[in-house]
Amino acid sequence: MSKSLNVAIVGAGVCGLYLAWKLSEKGHKVAVFEKKQEIGKQACSGLFSQKIFDYIPQSRNLIQNKIDYTLIHFPKKSVKVLFSEKFLVMSHSELDKLVADLAKKAGAEIILNNKVKSLPSGFDRIIGCDGAQSFVRKNLNIFTRNALRSKAGGPEPNFSLGILGFVHNKDSSNFVETWPQKTGFIWRIPQGKQIEYGIMGKPLKAKKLLKEFLEKQGIELKEIKSEMIASGLIKFSHPKITLCGEAAGLTKPWGGGGVIWGLKSCEMLLKHFPDFLAHQKAMKNFFRPKFILSKISTKMVYFFGFNLPWFLPKQVKIDGDYILNFNKMSKLRNPKS
Repeated sequence: MSKSLNVAIVGAGVCGLYLAWKLSEKGHKVAVFEKKQEIGKQACSGLFSQKIFDYIPQSRNLIQNKIDYTLIHFPKKSVKVLFSEKFLVMSHSELDKLVADLAKKAGAEIILNNKVKSLPSGFDRIIGCDGAQSFVRKNLNIFTRNALRSKAGGPEPNFSLGILGFVHNKDSSNFVETWPQKTGFIWRIPQGKQIEYGIMGKPLKAKKLLKEFLEKQGIELKEIKSEMIASGLIKFSHPKITLCGEAAGLTKPWGGGGVIWGLKSCEMLLKHFPDFLAHQKAMKNFFRPKFILSKISTKMVYFFGFNLPWFLPKQVKIDGDYILNFNKMSKLRNPKS
């Protein structure tokens, strides 16, 4: 093992806790700073591919439902999207708590109700895993092109608003439904004991679009929650401070999910630790083409779906995490069933 280092992780979401777990196992002294009073993300659909087991095999006990495909409903055509591997419905909050326990057992210190107001001092390395509104990212104070800049001077990604709520009816269907909007999409996810409806869209329009959809469908939601979603790979370089997960803008452009992409960035950090410059380069090389290709494909699907729907196949099969993973993606234009 390399020299033991003192590591500060800001944010006790799944990425921060996963890094705390794995770095502690390697013998590093890890402190996690979390602004909330308890562990557990609430405003998240908890829809993860089976890749989650590559990182957190213990999460098998959290499965609430299994999803094989999604139906994308455009105004004049619906497309069935099969996944190359099943998606799983889990409680994101329970997943966070599971990984927190693993981190604690490995020796990590988790400090709750501690909102950092300046970058932690006295540490050899600082890792920002503090989500869409990342304090660490906003205080990097470095130059970046092709990105918005926060008031504190750091680079900023693009933001969407996610809103979700529940209908307390049991539903264990094996498919998700989505309704694309001009500025986002609405979804329906069967979670076994309940059904989740939600929207991801532009912050100023999402609430109105969801309200109109629900009224048209005669649906009344309970336990409504919302959260900002950051997307867009952050360009930065720092030898002792790095970002992982949504703090780095790592969410899927077409769906907003960030757990697998975030854990992939954590995997890269662990591989290169403590060389943060190598980690940042690895993230850029891996995720930049994913962002470019995903954005292009999403725009094309939306264009054809709303304007030339007959050009879209009735059925398609993709990798649900890396939509244009050419090693796994195959189109089925003439399905037998």
